[in-house]
Amino acid sequence: MDQNIIIDGLKFMVLGMVTVYLFLALMILVLRIEHKLVTKFFPNKANSPTPQPAPIKPQIVSSDNDLALVAAITAAIQHHKNQNG
Repeated sequence: MDQNIIIDGLKFMVLGMVTVYLFLALMILVLRIEHKLVTKFFPNKANSPTPQPAPIKPQIVSSDNDLALVAAITAAIQHHKNQNG
C-alpha cells in the first residue's frame, strides 16, 4: 500500500514539473513572437533627436518672502534637533 502512494506521488511530481516546463516554454515562445511584432510595427527611432531639458537658471535676486521661508525652515530644523537630541 505504501509503495502505491509513493508511486502516485512521483507521478504527480513529474506531471507537475512537465506542466511547469511546458508553460515556461510556451511563455518564452509567445514573448519572442511578441518582441518580433513590436519591433516590426514600432521600430526604434535611434536617429531622432531627443529633446533636451531647459537649463535651470539660478535665481540671483532673493525677496523678503524667500528670506522668511529660509528662516522658518531653519527654525523648524533647530526645533526638531532640540527635541530629538
